[in-house]
Amino acid sequence: MKKRIMWMGFAITAIALIVFSVISAEIYYDNDVSYSERYLRAYMAAFDDTRTVQELDAAYAKELSEALGGARVTFLTAEGDFIADSEDEDDGSRSMRPEVRDAIRDGEGMSTRVSQTLGETFMYYCRRFDGYLVRIAERTQSMWSIYLDALPAVVIFLLADALVCMLLSYLSTGYILKPLEQLTRDAACKQRVTASVSELRPFAAIINRMNEDAEARVQEIADEREQVVRAQRSKDEFIANVTHEMNTPLTSIRGFAELLAAGGLDGERAQRAANTILTQSERLQSLVASIINYSEIDSEDLPVYEVDASRIARDTLAALTPEFRERKVVLLSEIKEGVILMSRQERVTEIFGNIIRNAIRYNREGGSVSVLLTPEEFVVSDTGIGISEENLDRIFDRFFTVDKSHNGKNGGFGLGLSVVKKLCKKQGWSLHVESKEGFGSTFRIGFTENEGSVPEKT
Repeated sequence: MKKRIMWMGFAITAIALIVFSVISAEIYYDNDVSYSERYLRAYMAAFDDTRTVQELDAAYAKELSEALGGARVTFLTAEGDFIADSEDEDDGSRSMRPEVRDAIRDGEGMSTRVSQTLGETFMYYCRRFDGYLVRIAERTQSMWSIYLDALPAVVIFLLADALVCMLLSYLSTGYILKPLEQLTRDAACKQRVTASVSELRPFAAIINRMNEDAEARVQEIADEREQVVRAQRSKDEFIANVTHEMNTPLTSIRGFAELLAAGGLDGERAQRAANTILTQSERLQSLVASIINYSEIDSEDLPVYEVDASRIARDTLAALTPEFRERKVVLLSEIKEGVILMSRQERVTEIFGNIIRNAIRYNREGGSVSVLLTPEEFVVSDTGIGISEENLDRIFDRFFTVDKSHNGKNGGFGLGLSVVKKLCKKQGWSLHVESKEGFGSTFRIGFTENEGSVPEKT
């Protein structure tokens, strides 16, 4: 990081220095040209324009050159042919020189170039007089010569710049990176990081958010493992329950079927055996149907419509009247009229039936069941055996039953409340349970909100 900062700082300052040098050289060159033009025009004023062509010779050219501080003086004919020069004796034509060509055409001309005869850089100023041309030139520097002259100084400045950048980068990076290194150490220790520098506060916020997300993910993984354990326990109980539920009727069916096949039963005994086989077959069929119904709830995605929950509640209580009488359980009900829910009739029937049926099955003889239905909620309370605290969060697991002594006796398979939970979740209804072992239970379904409901388990 320090090397990168040093090289970046050096590159920026070096580029700036080179650009500055180039611009400075151009400015210097432009100023030099401007000053030279003024000087050459002033020099031209020193020429005695009363002289004739015959008086323009090398001696006068050198005399005028000395008077002008060594400026080069050239006399030419009106056509640009050589007459005399203070430094050059080449008598070739100068008519193609830019300044001469301009003077012949426009009266005066000026240019900066390398002399074709002397090989040096001059700034030329040529003016047309009556019958001849006078050209005065000053030695000057070209743009490239200015660059070359400035090059050693630029190199020295670049070397100094490199040293300064190394020093400043060492000092500045230590100052800049120290808070960042502290952030890194705190983040590595999974501590909540804070930034003393305002520019690093967004970075600190990102680190804190990442740590929080990581902690949440770890917790999520732990919860998932706790669920992969609940699921395994539920699976084991499912296998045990299904095995037990299926083994008992299958044993009865097989035993009586073998007796009937061997001819060991006749008359009334044969009829009872046949009835037993029929009853146990229906129980097996009911078990299979319950499992299929439970599995299909997740995939079922049928549209909802207005359902008369009041009528369904009354019909459910009427259908369960024989069970109330058989168990000698008193029914207390308050069904509000006109309770309409956006659902499906089979869903509401399943929910009401399962909860009320459980309240009857797990009640004590002579106990009571209270049923309340309003537009806001459906509440069922009983005075039954209740649910222990350790089982309170498991009663909605599939194939889980609170009282194993009732398993099979009352036709339950441990799927009723699991179905209720799934259906309520599908509807977006809340589901709560309150219970104390030995004192009964209360199940409450809220139709308007689903906050605080029983969490879904794998």
